[in-house]
Amino acid sequence: MKIVLASSSPYRKALLERLKIEFTVANPDINEDLAIESHQALVETLSVQKAQHVGMLHPNAFCIGCDTIATMGKIRLGKPLNFETAMQQLLSMSGQTIHFYTGIALHCASKNTLFKKTIITEVLFRKLTPAMITHYLNAEEPYQSCGAFKSETLGTALIQKCQSDDPTAIIGLPLITLCDMFEQAGVSIFGGERVY
Repeated sequence: MKIVLASSSPYRKALLERLKIEFTVANPDINEDLAIESHQALVETLSVQKAQHVGMLHPNAFCIGCDTIATMGKIRLGKPLNFETAMQQLLSMSGQTIHFYTGIALHCASKNTLFKKTIITEVLFRKLTPAMITHYLNAEEPYQSCGAFKSETLGTALIQKCQSDDPTAIIGLPLITLCDMFEQAGVSIFGGERVY
């Protein structure tokens, strides 16, 4: 069974490699600027679109699409792209509870299969000083991460508490949920390098 990860993220690729399965990677070239008010609906829509877009090129494969946003109340925290914006974001996040919405979709066009789900991770940030943030930004340069937060590295030191039903969701690919989806699709990830 062929599996395609519809993502250009090296972090999602590294996460999927943890399952010891064979897969390829394809960049889902879609428009992510959608006017959808609901956080959950946005990440689920984008996840499905990514999986389906790649699925058009790989109709017999199980295609995995993901999307993550960070939110502070109704405010969405995008990718900062530079030091100044990242500093502003993290100062505003200091001592606050931030919700990360991670959508995931598993799609196989030839089997007319589509599973989708959103995992919400609640993160309480420590009281952050400009000096702490500067050190973190210089060390990590997290300018392509939502809210300038990279939980898989030094970003862990920025937080006081993290709650989620799926611990890898905050990095961008909820593996527990993905395994559940594969099981629902009748696909076993056990058996060495092959997917049965």
